Amino acid sequence: MLTLFLLICRKCVAFFIASLFIGFAMSAVYIDVNWMHNALHENSVTEVLQEIILVIIMGLFFWSSGKRPEQRGGLILIGGFYLCMLIRELDDIFDMISHGSWLWFALATTAICVFLSLRASTSTITGLTDFLQHRTWLMTATGLIIVLVFSRLIGMHQLWQHLMLDGYNRVVKNMAEEASELMGYCVCLLSTVLFLKETREKTN
Repeated sequence: MLTLFLLICRKCVAFFIASLFIGFAMSAVYIDVNWMHNALHENSVTEVLQEIILVIIMGLFFWSSGKRPEQRGGLILIGGFYLCMLIRELDDIFDMISHGSWLWFALATTAICVFLSLRASTSTITGLTDFLQHRTWLMTATGLIIVLVFSRLIGMHQLWQHLMLDGYNRVVKNMAEEASELMGYCVCLLSTVLFLKETREKTN
């Protein structure tokens, strides 16, 4: 009975911490709209926070790949995927080199990560299998769907033009799209931390 009670307490605490984290992260949208005067652009607090979250996720996977030889290849591929997402988010910086050049950097990153994973093919299969079979994969998939699908659909300007008619305001569309992306990245970060924590405990 005591064990079940402690389990319920742990789950409630985890829910509370996740709620605080997401609430804190989503306050970036409020800051941009109210304090930064609708400054939802490439250098907004929301955009910068998205990039910071991606750096943390990518760093956690790459760091873990050096600590877990049995999962190394798989973790490198996952980290490389998030690095490519970061490169896409930083497209305005790469545009200073050449418009659309982010794609070539992303392709180079993909090639390097695939090459490194092929050198450790067994750990690649093990790492990806462990990741996809873990319960946090559904969280990760949900976060990615929010970022890659939902945010794009909710950010369609045709939708907001029909909703606002002659009062169309692009800032509202940007707010909905960027807030959705930020939410998705937060879910991915939470699932990453949980996955690496739980799998570390099992491997130790």
